[in-house]
Order: sequence, then structure tokens, then C-alpha cells
Amino acid sequence: MTAEEKAKAKAEQTKGKAKEALGSATGNDRMAAEGQAEKSTGDAREAKEKVKDVFKH
Repeated sequence: MTAEEKAKAKAEQTKGKAKEALGSATGNDRMAAEGQAEKSTGDAREAKEKVKDVFKH
């Protein structure tokens, strides 16, 4: 996993978690859903990079 891609994945996950929490706290279902989607995108990016690492070795 390249450091840049790993950082992007972690940033996306963190941003998504924060957005989801803020949306839930304020009762904004749309923001909570957007945050959950961003977090899922970060999770998918991280999983993709891990798979790429497995096949490099």
C-alpha cells in the first residue's frame, strides 16, 4: 500500500466518521448518510490497497 493511498483512505474514513457523527447529533439524516458513504468509500479504498499489497509479494 502506498503511503499516499493509505493516507487518502484514512482521511476519507475519518472525515466520514466525523460527518456521520455530526449528522446524527444534529438530526440531519442526509449528512449522516453522506458521512457513512464517505467512510465506506475509505474502507473500500483501504481494502483495495491491501489486496494490491498481497499480490506484490
